[in-house]
Amino acid sequence: MPARGKHRRPRNSTLTRGIVAAGTGGAALALPLVGATGAQAATPNAVPQVSLVTYKVVQGDTLSKIAKAHTTGDWKKLYKANRAVIGDDPGVIRPGLKLTVGTKNGQTSAKTATASKASTASAVTPASAKTYTDDLDGWIRQSLDVMAQQGIPGTYDGIHRNIIRESSGNPQAMNNWDSNAVAGTPSKGLLQVIDPTFSAYHVTGTSLDPFDPVANITAACNYAAARYGSIDNVFGAY
Repeated sequence: MPARGKHRRPRNSTLTRGIVAAGTGGAALALPLVGATGAQAATPNAVPQVSLVTYKVVQGDTLSKIAKAHTTGDWKKLYKANRAVIGDDPGVIRPGLKLTVGTKNGQTSAKTATASKASTASAVTPASAKTYTDDLDGWIRQSLDVMAQQGIPGTYDGIHRNIIRESSGNPQAMNNWDSNAVAGTPSKGLLQVIDPTFSAYHVTGTSLDPFDPVANITAACNYAAARYGSIDNVFGAY
């Protein structure tokens, strides 16, 4: 979101990923694909349930610190399980990364269900609670629900159209070459928002990370509503 109302780079601009150490900003939403091993066969009238336990990296985290707090303490094993997300350097992790730190195992019987302390802590989400997929469709729908609560106008089609133009749906997109980047405020995220605009139009209840998809969408839509009446009215640089 360039300064002085200009909000995007030319169509042929190159989008690059900001790679920084934990504590300097940036986020990634890619989830690791980890296979559950050692699961026993289900007994009659029972359905095994295995799900991943994840941890979101925060400022100041290290693999060693996370391993001690959430696993057996072996940071090398933690790195091995999350290398696809972290990359080749285990010493560089970014706030916002979702790391797999274990699995949750439970068994539901047709006759009875025995709940352990661990399974109780990871209770199934109530049917009344709304869930969203961790993809572009889910991010837009979650943003629309937040916007509805805050009275911010906008439609799915209007948001989707602008996201595809600005970032092609890449939540890590960042413009490192235009005038805003030269001034030290590169455009970031799905709707290419610069930090000053993100801060000014951040929507309470969403992440303070400008790369967070939902936070980025809602802040941009809040800005567009104030300047153009709605994100639906934006068809180009904004």
